[in-house]
Amino acid sequence: MSPGRADSGHAARYRQISATLRRHSLGFFAGLIGAGRLNPFRRGQSGAGQDSGPAADAVAPPEHVRLALEELGPTFIKLGQVLSTRSDLLPQAYVDELAKLQDAAPPVAIEQIREVIRQELGAEPEELFRSFEDRPLASASIGQAHTATLHDGTEVVVKVRRPGAVAQVQQDLEILQNLAIRASRVWDLARDYDAPGLADEFAQTIRAELDYLQEGRNAERFAEDFEFEPDVQIPRVFWDFTTSRVLTLERMSGANVGDAAALDAAGVDRKALARRGADIVLKMTFEDRFFHADLHPGNLFIHDDGSIALIDFGMVGEVGEELRGHLSNVFIGIVRGNADLVAKALMGISVGSVPVDRDALRADLTAFLARYRLHSLRETPFARMIAELFVILRDNRLRLPREMALIFKSLVMIEGLAVRLDPDFRLGEALEPYAQRLARERLSASVLARRIARASSDLGELALEFPGVLRRVVDVADTSGIQVHLRAAELEPLMGRAERIGNRLVAGMISAALITGVGNVVTRERRWRSWEGAMLGTGLGVIGTLGAYLAWTAGRHRRRGPR
Repeated sequence: MSPGRADSGHAARYRQISATLRRHSLGFFAGLIGAGRLNPFRRGQSGAGQDSGPAADAVAPPEHVRLALEELGPTFIKLGQVLSTRSDLLPQAYVDELAKLQDAAPPVAIEQIREVIRQELGAEPEELFRSFEDRPLASASIGQAHTATLHDGTEVVVKVRRPGAVAQVQQDLEILQNLAIRASRVWDLARDYDAPGLADEFAQTIRAELDYLQEGRNAERFAEDFEFEPDVQIPRVFWDFTTSRVLTLERMSGANVGDAAALDAAGVDRKALARRGADIVLKMTFEDRFFHADLHPGNLFIHDDGSIALIDFGMVGEVGEELRGHLSNVFIGIVRGNADLVAKALMGISVGSVPVDRDALRADLTAFLARYRLHSLRETPFARMIAELFVILRDNRLRLPREMALIFKSLVMIEGLAVRLDPDFRLGEALEPYAQRLARERLSASVLARRIARASSDLGELALEFPGVLRRVVDVADTSGIQVHLRAAELEPLMGRAERIGNRLVAGMISAALITGVGNVVTRERRWRSWEGAMLGTGLGVIGTLGAYLAWTAGRHRRRGPR
């Protein structure tokens, strides 16, 4: 939908948003909606510089931002919750305040809930369940939860999406996306951080949370990942009582992870619990590459035997191969004090559109790493370092992709929970084995094979494009003419250079084919995996021989000199 059509269809909601923002001293952003006489985003108009941000008299304290989002309802509450995970975008004071946003709402009338169940499951709750509790267990902005019992006696939680929630969220998402486009056209900061991209990213996140079928699939994936770990419990999904609007899950119960008195009374080893909680998050992130992105205390239950139950699987993240590589480089660079490696990884993963001043970023990272001088991740004051790193990202206008931001948020959150359980806990100690494994994987035969395969693909694309480039050069020569003056004495060095380049190209192609072959054999044929080290060593030996040959021929040519 175009901004113009969307604006005309959502005029009442625009006015409501504008009035709320102005009431909370956020007139600068209200001006973007165009509801006032002055629009501070309009070029050449007073109120804000193009590359500054809100005018000085329009800056609201963080509390007002939170209150405004709460007043604006479900979509904006979710927006605030998502932004509370983005310390790479917002100052810490705003992140801390937005983290207070509670996804709570007045209960929906029980008759409306029953009507949704009738429409989705085709029968009255009393027919579907042995018992159904009319009083809600919890009431949130998008859904409402009720306890029930199946006919076989299993206790469950039935989550029902609020009537009208999708229409309201869809309208608000269209408004947010339109405002992001407007802002990026006239405000440099919004353009640098790719405000339309952020709005689209948020829209994908909240639409996924609206679909209870997706949440059910997420729960089942976690259950598979922890199938052989009995001390981690994931609620079972009852698909016969689940649709996109109704989700029925096994009911989980236990002590709150933050209730130290209850844990001590149950005899739970808090030190062991802290380490186990961290291991769960690290396993999700670095082994399974699929992680729970909202593990606050309300989504964890602790049983008397120390086992942990997880709930609420609407917000998740995935770790792709490229992200995994960049994350590995960040950790390795931090431990080694290598600012260049950290800078390269951050620039490689950044999704912002602003050109990065590499020297400034490298200087900031050098000063940052010099303050710590770590010898291993065990020594890392993780939360403090990440907070400082995010300041550097903001100063250099680098924006992390959603998954990377969620990873850091999850690690900081689990560190905070673990330290509350065990003041001596150090996340770096639990993280170090995973970081070491990441570093080893970077040099494995299969990873090298994939890298060389990608390089070979790039070389192939270059070869395919070369005839077209050459044809354009010839066209230029035909139209404007190109004169080349070459003396005979200059031909032999040129031919020798071409010969050496040809030798290196052939050797490179042989090396690429060799490593790709070894990688494919190792990754596809299980019986060869035990020979991975030997095969990689042999391959590197052949490559070394080729390199020695090229070095010898180059040296011989230099000794002979030009004739």
